[in-house]
Amino acid sequence: TKLIMLLAVNIGNSNIRFAVVDGQEVHLSWTIATKPYRTAGEFYMSFQTYKEQYKNAFGKISKIVVGSVVPQQTQVIAKMLQKTFSIKPFIVNRDTPSEVTHHSNQMGTDLYANAVAAHYLYPNQKKIIIDFGTALTLTGVSETGEMLGVIIAPGVVTSLQSLVNNTAQLPYIELNEPKSVLGMDTETCMQSGIIYGYTAMVEGLIERIKQTYQSDFLVISTGGVGHIFRKLTDKIQVDDKYHTIKGLSLLYNLHKK
Repeated sequence: TKLIMLLAVNIGNSNIRFAVVDGQEVHLSWTIATKPYRTAGEFYMSFQTYKEQYKNAFGKISKIVVGSVVPQQTQVIAKMLQKTFSIKPFIVNRDTPSEVTHHSNQMGTDLYANAVAAHYLYPNQKKIIIDFGTALTLTGVSETGEMLGVIIAPGVVTSLQSLVNNTAQLPYIELNEPKSVLGMDTETCMQSGIIYGYTAMVEGLIERIKQTYQSDFLVISTGGVGHIFRKLTDKIQVDDKYHTIKGLSLLYNLHKK
């Protein structure tokens, strides 16, 4: 077997996504919860299960890229991966070179990777990448790869958790489209607020960006619950849960050229 596969790891605040990538094609992917934070040893142990389960693909991995927005877990996971594969992971961040330009010393790796994937995969047009993660983010990128800026709001699940945790009588709900816009039972009422509320927010923000730039944008969604909202609006053209992973993988390939 040729050693050609890239293991891309995206460490987010809620989930860590692992993906085995060949070119821009994701062959295999799984996630584990980020919390509780673990030691390298604990990661190593839990990782053996996947190693067993996916040994075919694992045998072909010859390179590893890691992007993280959780600094206290980055080195721990990198260490575990190095121990598992005997390959030194390449850790990307907002300063890893690409054609995407920005002037920020604060930008999260995920936002940068999202912009990079959009620039290389959907060239020659303005785009907005909406990441439905722990935070809801919208990132604007120009035709030439310049970052236009970012919007950050509480994520869908984050917002739901905060509502449930701060009320006595509101339960957790499934994130499904409600039976009606005005609910007569608690579940429907909350589904309307979260599902239609976030749809309205996202549509409103997309419109506001388009108005500001007096221009059309290609809109790409990604992140945990992106697929739910893609169905509810015609303002999102593409939903790709691997968008950030593809950005990390592109950054690796640009770096190794």
